[in-house]
Amino acid sequence: MRSITISSSNGFTDLMKVKVAARHVSYRTVFHTVLILAFLLPFVFILTAVVTLEGVNKCSSIDCLGRRLGPKLLGRGDSERYLTDFYTILNQVHSEEVPDDLKLPDNFKQLVSEMKSNKYNANEFALILKGMMERSEREIRESKFQELMNKHFTATSIPKGIHCLSLRLTDEYSSNAHARKQLPSPELLPLLSDNSYHHFVVFTDNILAASVVVTSAVRSSLRPEKIVFHVITDKKTYAGMHSWFALNPVSPSIVEVKGVHQFDWLTKDSVPVLEAVENHGVRNHYHGNHVAGANHSVTSPRVFASKLLARSPKYISLLNHLRIYLPELFPNLDKVLFLDDDIVIQRDLSPLWDIDLGGKVNGAVETCKGEDSLVMGKRFKIYFNFSHPLVANKLDPEECAWAFGMNIFDLRTWRKTDIREIYHSWLKENLKSNLTLWKLGTLPPALIAFRGHVHPIDPSWHVLGLGYQNNTSLESVKKAAVIHYNGQLKPWLEIGYEHLRPFWSKYVNYSNDFIKNCHILE
Repeated sequence: MRSITISSSNGFTDLMKVKVAARHVSYRTVFHTVLILAFLLPFVFILTAVVTLEGVNKCSSIDCLGRRLGPKLLGRGDSERYLTDFYTILNQVHSEEVPDDLKLPDNFKQLVSEMKSNKYNANEFALILKGMMERSEREIRESKFQELMNKHFTATSIPKGIHCLSLRLTDEYSSNAHARKQLPSPELLPLLSDNSYHHFVVFTDNILAASVVVTSAVRSSLRPEKIVFHVITDKKTYAGMHSWFALNPVSPSIVEVKGVHQFDWLTKDSVPVLEAVENHGVRNHYHGNHVAGANHSVTSPRVFASKLLARSPKYISLLNHLRIYLPELFPNLDKVLFLDDDIVIQRDLSPLWDIDLGGKVNGAVETCKGEDSLVMGKRFKIYFNFSHPLVANKLDPEECAWAFGMNIFDLRTWRKTDIREIYHSWLKENLKSNLTLWKLGTLPPALIAFRGHVHPIDPSWHVLGLGYQNNTSLESVKKAAVIHYNGQLKPWLEIGYEHLRPFWSKYVNYSNDFIKNCHILE
């Protein structure tokens, strides 16, 4: 009970007794408070000790200690402030040019050593760091361009072993009568124009590659006795190519070897392609200095690589362009299977002759549909320069492309068309425009010439990209009827993909004396 005195205005004093609730603190609250203090005080003590031991100015007041301990208790410290300052300095240096006379350390160890001895300020350190990074970027960029150049020269040159093979077989042709025997034997000559047989055509000057194509076709066929191979090569390789197939027959299949010099009608007057490939400007473009005029500082490695690829000498090879004359080369044949020399046949191809082309000329795999966009994402805009008015007016950039390298051609239907004339016309236009309509060899003019004459066939017949796509699905490779090493990384080159080479090398006869003597090793 507490007493309260109340004075009224009339001077009387009244005494009242009022019951007021007493204030008290529960034992539970006291216990929790003590527990929290017992938990926090050791941390406060430790932080205070750390601040003292850091060697900074001593705090003589609670206010100073609060300023020192506050950021640490809140999870922020000097390191965050230092980072903020460093970011600010880096942003300032970003817009500055590194002086040409600034001496840069060669490595990180030297940088640390110079920092200790020279006592760089933050701005100087950031500038040196920027200079070192820019120098590293330039060196990496230059090495990338050098790698691309080396790859280009390797891909366009003839490996020593393959050159040796050609020379030794050519020498054998002149000294060994068996190497010069008629191919095929006289009694089999009528079969070269027999349309009940399956006729394969290969244009190549690579003896080793040709042997793999023929061997893989014969081994994979269910009826090898129905196969006739027509191998067409150039004059310098003819003797060696003839020697190989004369000394290494693929019975029961038939092989014919012919040189371009044996076709009398292949003259400049009748074959405009000859004039094109012998044009001085064209030859200089493909055989000249491939590095001249290339500004590495503004050109990306990818663009540089595509320009090198576009200047490969193979694109002006007559053997590459002769495919457009198939109806003239084989006037008595109705249907042929055209093959590139960088393919391997893994399945019987006889069903291709049974495909109904629906009145079309060219049975080919389209290359604009598929999961792998690098290999199967090809449309006209990839091959043609659509900034040129002639291309822009005549062609559709979204039109689907198709693949050369494994094509079933209906020669009877082809002879009724103007495919060859269209091919010649566009080839001349490209020459007149100084090669500005397209850059890559035979496929672009063929894409135009065969428009409306292509019948799409199942993609499993022809799997492409083994010469440039490292991530090619091994499962799709194993299932494919024909695999194609199109691209720079051919399986007979050291730069070829190791995991994809066995699909090709298993058809090379490494026990052959010529192969062994030329050190073409497995």
